[in-house]
Amino acid sequence: MSAKQFSSVWLREPRKATSPGRSREEIVGAAMELLDQEGLSGLSMRKLGAKLSSGATSLYWYVANKDELLELAYDEIWAEMTLPDPEDSGWRDAASGLAHSMRQVMLRHPWSADLLGRMPALGPHALLIADKMRRMFKLAGFGGLEIDYAGATLTGYVFGMTLPEVAWNAAMADQDYDADEMRASVVKAAAQFPDILERIDMDTYDDPRAVREMCFDFGLVSVLDGLERRLVT
Repeated sequence: MSAKQFSSVWLREPRKATSPGRSREEIVGAAMELLDQEGLSGLSMRKLGAKLSSGATSLYWYVANKDELLELAYDEIWAEMTLPDPEDSGWRDAASGLAHSMRQVMLRHPWSADLLGRMPALGPHALLIADKMRRMFKLAGFGGLEIDYAGATLTGYVFGMTLPEVAWNAAMADQDYDADEMRASVVKAAAQFPDILERIDMDTYDDPRAVREMCFDFGLVSVLDGLERRLVT
């Protein structure tokens, strides 16, 4: 039995537009708008065709299926990420800048979180970020496979911290809970845990977004401290 052949939109030449004003870039841009508005479940070739005032069947000239369309859209989010030049800022500041940028892009395009791990990142923008990150860690002093391990550690931290935040934002998007009522519910549930109650019963409450930002930065600094320590041991 022969193995299943791997396929990707990036493994073939893009087809040229069949009519003036229509291009793969335009189709991908419209797809991203739908994804941002309605998420993965809201994207279909039919809806996209209607948005572009074009039949769904005509879109198949540019992409073989919905997965190929998602590959193209997925690569565009990597184009929005920024990685400062480590030769100018130092590798730690560059890594921090990239991590914060990755988090913001995922929060801006929450549908991308559902593609992590199941959608190949073989597009030019994703590969450019991967290449820059490798050079950043090589400049830091890592060598061999440790360059890849360092990159996986950084991205793993970003994804691990951001995915629950994306899920929480989605769950709360259409809710209008009273903050004081929610705190009262947590107090009741945590009645046997005084350390938790001490935090809940503070007289003033920080902005949840600011707290999440500070929490992310605290963990990120700790990760970078750990990576830096490996360079001197």
